[in-house]
Amino acid sequence: MTDTSHTEPAATAASRPQTTPAAPYPPRKERPAASGWIVFAGVMAVLTGLLQVIQGLVALFDPGYYVVGTNGLVVDVDYNAWGWLHLVIGGVAIAIGLGLIVGNTVARVAGVIVAGISVIANLAFIAAYPLWSVIVITIDVIVIYAIIVQGREMRSD
Repeated sequence: MTDTSHTEPAATAASRPQTTPAAPYPPRKERPAASGWIVFAGVMAVLTGLLQVIQGLVALFDPGYYVVGTNGLVVDVDYNAWGWLHLVIGGVAIAIGLGLIVGNTVARVAGVIVAGISVIANLAFIAAYPLWSVIVITIDVIVIYAIIVQGREMRSD
C-alpha cells in the first residue's frame, strides 16, 4: 500500500493563484568616482573648519600664544577680531562640509567662496603662526580643487 495522504489532487493545485517571483531591488544608480572627491572635500572642509575654530579660540583666550603682536600682522587689528573672524569662518566651513558630504549643490558654491575667504584670511594671519596658516591654506586649496574640478559629476539626472 502506498500512502497518498501527502499529495494534493490535481484540481486543488490548479485552483491556486499563480504568484510571480518578487521583483529584485531596483538597480542602484552608480555614482561616478569623482563623487568621492566631493565627499573628500566635505571631510576636509569640516577639518579646516575645526582648525579655524581652534585658531579662533586661541586668538580669543590666549593672544600671547602667537609669534608676533597685533602690530606685526598684515592687517592691524587685535586678536579679538581675528578670533571672531576665524570662529565664524570655521563654523560656516563645518556646515558647508556637512552639506558637501550629503551632496548639496548650494554647499558646493558656498564651499568655494568660504574656502577662498579662508585662504585670504590665513594669508593675512600668516605672520602670527606661519605653520598653522600654511596647513589651513593647503587644505583650503585642496577643497577648492575637489569642488571645482570634480564637482560637476555630482549633478543628479
